[in-house]
This record gives sequence, structure tokens and C-alpha cells, in this order.
Amino acid sequence: MENQRKDRRIKWMILLIPTLTIGLWEYVRHAFLLPYFSMELGNLLAPFIVLAVTLTLVRGLFSRLEQSQRALQQEKSANAALEERERLARELHDGIAQSLFLLAVKLDQLDGMASEGPVREWGVRLRETVRVMHEDVRQAIANLRLPLSPETAAWVVPLRELLGETANATEAEAEFTWTIPDSSLTDKEKVELHACMREALMNVRKHAKASKVFVVGQTDGENGFRCAVEDNGTGFALDPWQAPGRFGLRMVRDRANRMGWTLNVERRGDRTVVEWLKAGGRLG
Repeated sequence: MENQRKDRRIKWMILLIPTLTIGLWEYVRHAFLLPYFSMELGNLLAPFIVLAVTLTLVRGLFSRLEQSQRALQQEKSANAALEERERLARELHDGIAQSLFLLAVKLDQLDGMASEGPVREWGVRLRETVRVMHEDVRQAIANLRLPLSPETAAWVVPLRELLGETANATEAEAEFTWTIPDSSLTDKEKVELHACMREALMNVRKHAKASKVFVVGQTDGENGFRCAVEDNGTGFALDPWQAPGRFGLRMVRDRANRMGWTLNVERRGDRTVVEWLKAGGRLG
């Protein structure tokens, strides 16, 4: 509501400034400048004065109005996303979650009817599967009802899950830090970053023998970012670009080059760092 009132004030100022300018010019001209300016010269100067005031004042007002409209649109998009997430959560709860609960009850009944044999064994397996599915659905509902943040953006969640899978497969500690606003990245950047970071995590899983794995996404304050996959594993025995079989890493380099990003692959202290930098230099 406050933004709408500001927008109305800006619009009225845009409408009134040219009129007030020409009125003020005419008053000053007739009251003070008539002995020095002919009527023809005054009439000739009037549109240039209005243009100068418009370029200096009205253009700034237009810029503020555009910023306000963008902020309003982002707010509407965020509210729409929240409403859609809440709708999906309700559908999951009222549909799949309740169906899984009823199925679990039926399996308990089946388990009670079959005291032994293959039927009981299959019942136990199915009940465990249903339990896992039910927990997954409950977690999905909880995630949908979380407030929107950079870490809960739809395209970021699979990265966090992949980090968790990598950590589980290698028995490593995982740390996920992501502060890049979703709206600051284009759809193309999201697709390319996801593909690049997925390849880096797969390399950690296959080759690093790490006990700690980190995924980092940071803004640089100037419309750029730093994204990195880091681990404290064995690192590269050879030059990573010359090592045989590193086709995935070379494809990551090609993707970064096409996007205009800087790709660094190097050892820093006890960590192997694969990072992507966009238009802002290295952070921290």
C-alpha cells in the first residue's frame, strides 16, 4: 500500500513538473526578464527550458517509478510463489500423505493375518518402503512451508541434496552455504551453474577421498557471484587440465567460457577449490 501511494505521488509529479516549469518561466519572464528578452526569444527558450527540467528532474522520477514497479513485481511474484507452495503442501498432505498412512494401516493388518512365511516377509518390506516414502512426503511438505530464501530456491535444493549424497557416499562432513538471491541469476545461469557444480561434486565423490566437502554460493555486491565446490581430499596428482580422463572438468571449463565466467581449479592450503566467478572478482 505504501509503495502504491509513493507511485501515485511520483506520477502526479511527472505530470505537474512540465506545467509548473512553463508557468514559472512565464512569470519570471514577464515579471523580471521582459526588458532583456523579446517575446520571440522568450517563446523560443520556453521548450528548451522545459526539456532541460524534464531531463534533470522527470527522468529521475521515471527511474524511481521503474524501480518501484520492479520491487512491486518481485513482491507479487514472491507472494504467488508462497501461495503455490502452500497449495502444493495442502495437496500433498490431503492426498499422498493420507493415502500412504492408510496403506500403512492395511499393511499392519496384513502383517497381523500372516504370522510367518513369504507374505509376512513381503509385508515387512512393503511397510518399510511406505514408511520411508511417508517421511519423504512429510519432509517435502515441511520444505514447501519454509519461508523463501536463497537456500530453498527450487534449483538450489537439488544441489544441497547432491552434496548430502556425496557426503554420505564418502562418509564426509558436508557444509552448504548459499546466499545468492534467486532473482539475481538468469535461467541460463542457473542451468549452467547446476551442471558445473554437479560435475564438480561427482569428481569429489569419485576421486577426492575427502573427509569434508563444501558448497559455497556468494554474491560480490556488484551483480556478480562466487560459486565453489571445495574439499580437503587428495587433490590432483597432475595438472588437472592435462590429466587423462578429465573430460568432465574440460566440459565445465567450456561451459564457464561460454558464459563469460572465470573458472579456477587449484589447491589452497588443505583444500582443493573449484570455483566460478562472475563479474566482480574473488571473494574472501
